[in-house]
Amino acid sequence: MPSARIRNPFDQRKLMYSGGGSDHNDQIAASLSAMVFGFLEDGEGSSPADLSNEDFDRNEELDEELEEGKENNEGLEEHKSFWENQHQLLQATLCRTTSLESRIRSITKETIKELQMAGTICECGRPVTDGCRNCLMREVSGRLSSAGYNCAICKTKWRSSPDIPSGEHTFLDLIDNSSSKKGEVRIIIELHFQAEFEMAKASQEYNRLVHRLPEVFVGKVERLNNVIKILCLAAKKCMKEKKMHLGPWRKQRYMQAKWLSSCERTAPMPPLSVGHSGRSPKPRASMLTVDLRDMLSNMHCTAVAVV
Repeated sequence: MPSARIRNPFDQRKLMYSGGGSDHNDQIAASLSAMVFGFLEDGEGSSPADLSNEDFDRNEELDEELEEGKENNEGLEEHKSFWENQHQLLQATLCRTTSLESRIRSITKETIKELQMAGTICECGRPVTDGCRNCLMREVSGRLSSAGYNCAICKTKWRSSPDIPSGEHTFLDLIDNSSSKKGEVRIIIELHFQAEFEMAKASQEYNRLVHRLPEVFVGKVERLNNVIKILCLAAKKCMKEKKMHLGPWRKQRYMQAKWLSSCERTAPMPPLSVGHSGRSPKPRASMLTVDLRDMLSNMHCTAVAVV
């Protein structure tokens, strides 16, 4: 330390008598004195106490800014890497499809297209949001059954637990036993797949991931389970970044319970509105209309008889 040098000065007498003439010793002593005093005048020997508080505050602010900038950069890189990885995983999962899934998907989409072209399909008298969904599932399951597939309407129910609330869900499934090597293969058919993962206050990154999902999902149980894991992890990350609580109905266990828990299968009923011919159903005739027609027919016969 510089202070130690000042408290322990050189012994000039030893230098003077260590050898050589007095003039030479005087020159050495003068040189040492000039060096010491020059060192002190340049400020190199000043202690940290000589620094002002303002200098300390400025240094601390610079350190904090550098540390904050480093954390922000690391956070942005982690954020970008996570969402890119989720998009790649989802794309790879959805692209793996079998010929059986492709055939089922084709029949399902063709049925939905015909129903949309024919207009409304709901004849159950229930609210549109519930009735039309049930009627649509009935139409699709009936068409697949007519094509030779073991398709049914499934309804799952699960009890509440400390993590998730109780609930129920209705969808379609198809059991295929045509392959002796693979054994029984179960195909899940969800007609409104994107809507099952939409969140009201989601980030743009999460919404873009959801939009990559097909509107109509047709796939094996294993594929569906992988999609659920990808989307639920993304939902958790989304809510964490927005510093919001993730609802229990968005958790992975709840979403898995919708399609993967034990279900009750119902055999398909005959199509309600559009058959294979594509013709629209005949309008229903009320009892009042029938009575009026009978009355008009009788009046016409009476008039003819009078003439």
